[in-house]
Amino acid sequence: MWILDAAIDGGSIRFFGRGGERRRVTYTPAFSFVIEDPHRHREMLDALDDRYGLSECRIETIFGVEDGYSIVASRRVAGLIEEQSGHTARIYNLDLRADQRFLAEAGITFCAVPGEDRFSPVFDRTLATMEIEVSDPPYRSRRVHGITVDGDAITGPVIDRLAGLIDDVDPDLILFPHADYWMPILIDKAEREGVIVPISRTGRYSRLSARSYWSYGQMVHREGAVIPEGRCLIDTDRSFTYRECGLAGVLFAARLTGLSPNLTARFTPGTLISSYENYEAIRRGIAVPYRKWDAEGSRPISMLREADKGGMIFQPVPGVYDDLLQVDFTSMYPSIIVGQNLSPETVTGSTGEGFLASVLAPVLALRIRTKGLKKEEPRYAGMDSLLKWMLVTSFGYTGYRNAKFGRIEVHEAVTRHAREILIRAKEIAEDAGCTVLHGIVDSLWVTGGDSETFIRETERETGIATESEEYHWIAFLPMADGTGAYNRYFGRLRGGGMKIRGVAARRRDTPPYVRSFQEGLFAILERAGSAGDLPGLAGEARRMLHDAIRGLPAAAMEDLVITRRVSRTEYTRRCLEASAIRAYGMAGVPVEAGMEIGYVVRDGKRLLVDPPWEATTADLQYYQVLLERALEEVAPVFSPRRGDDNGERRG
Repeated sequence: MWILDAAIDGGSIRFFGRGGERRRVTYTPAFSFVIEDPHRHREMLDALDDRYGLSECRIETIFGVEDGYSIVASRRVAGLIEEQSGHTARIYNLDLRADQRFLAEAGITFCAVPGEDRFSPVFDRTLATMEIEVSDPPYRSRRVHGITVDGDAITGPVIDRLAGLIDDVDPDLILFPHADYWMPILIDKAEREGVIVPISRTGRYSRLSARSYWSYGQMVHREGAVIPEGRCLIDTDRSFTYRECGLAGVLFAARLTGLSPNLTARFTPGTLISSYENYEAIRRGIAVPYRKWDAEGSRPISMLREADKGGMIFQPVPGVYDDLLQVDFTSMYPSIIVGQNLSPETVTGSTGEGFLASVLAPVLALRIRTKGLKKEEPRYAGMDSLLKWMLVTSFGYTGYRNAKFGRIEVHEAVTRHAREILIRAKEIAEDAGCTVLHGIVDSLWVTGGDSETFIRETERETGIATESEEYHWIAFLPMADGTGAYNRYFGRLRGGGMKIRGVAARRRDTPPYVRSFQEGLFAILERAGSAGDLPGLAGEARRMLHDAIRGLPAAAMEDLVITRRVSRTEYTRRCLEASAIRAYGMAGVPVEAGMEIGYVVRDGKRLLVDPPWEATTADLQYYQVLLERALEEVAPVFSPRRGDDNGERRG
């Protein structure tokens, strides 16, 4: 059976295929634990044996084999074992999903038939699909007045008609913007009207709780979700995996992780790579630790100071440079993990193949394959994007204190090797007669010399594949103190188009009107064949600014919306975000930390804003300043200062 979904039901699991096909298996997973001194805790062990049945077992971990015990009991019992052992008991395989564990132990997975290679990017994705959309505004309304199905508006009693259409089509997949907001409302409305809406093929739903959490230095909010059984329901507006990777990415993630598409559509790339590692561990018979007790060993401060340095950066000199080559290492950090055999057990002295390196190796190989495939067939782009995000977060998880297979020494070893690689690549470039203008972690920008020799020798020495892009010209922008910014640049590519990083057009909080203006500026700059052509475009850019300012009074309110992710809901000082949160509250829309909110600035000096749906007027002076700043960001290219004039300072 091609498995689409699963539901855990007491001591069994129900699997669902396409078209509603079902299969039930009996499965009661056990967890295991290790006690340092069993004789000391004999009374507890005897009590566990009498009540639950306790069996001695050998527990294979990434660090070796341990003698322990296996028991079928609840998480509450595991907590009592920890408490009564003085928190010295080490518990394994406790917080794993039963369906994922069953599939891993059986060597099968979601979105595949038994025996199918789950690492193959070529697989059957045929699903009966329905698209549903509620026409009422989400978050501002708790009523459903209008619904469209596959683009056609429903007439008559909307809930009754929706139920009938779902029955008729019987879709395997429902694409539904803001589904995680609307589902509880739809279910409640259906119950009040006495209608059964068969979004769940069994009539039952599971739930994910809403939560806010820190991730990579920013607060993120995950919506709560009501998830149907037997069908895949994707919130196309809120799902990061769907937005970045499409349906192919959601289904491919399910194949790799052993999680249903309903979950892979809602989880972050970090959770996906962690789940993939768990699946691989179970499949290989390796126990997954319940808690981390070895996230970092004790070390003297001098060793920590030497080890914890992060990535390498060669700071650019601000200016405009002609004829540049950007060379990027493909998946550098995971390539280092695989190439250097880095894993928690290998950095602490164990020999042999490291677990982390071995499980990332096929994903890395697959990423290299899909990068090539997507150039010929766009249908592989979603899978390639998924693999990129999973591999990017695989490095971050090595240093995450709660990662099941992470350890900070692995994180530090990766960055150490990365620094050495970038320094060696710089030396190879200079030996080939190239001048290195900028470098950041896994990328180098060079000019002149024999670039082919540089690339060939770099790949040979490092063992890591590279990709390169050629520029007619590139501008490295200055920071406030006049030194070169690390991540703010733009330039014209020889292959066509502009590459733009770190400016207003790339920031998500930029209002659409301002973003469109700056994109227009880049369209002008794209006509320049070299740095010498750029100053002559200054007049046209300034005229475009004047036109944009004159057009502000006629701008639509939705084009002036500023979107921000709020890290808190209470502020000790006055600011636009605090005003926006108050405005949302007055409109009856609750805001949680980590949520993205939008607002239009009504009065910048008084810090007054309106939610987008209530905005009728805007502070045109405030938005004029944003337009002027957008021009100022690109204005350095209009000065006569050229990269060639800065050569002496670069040394």
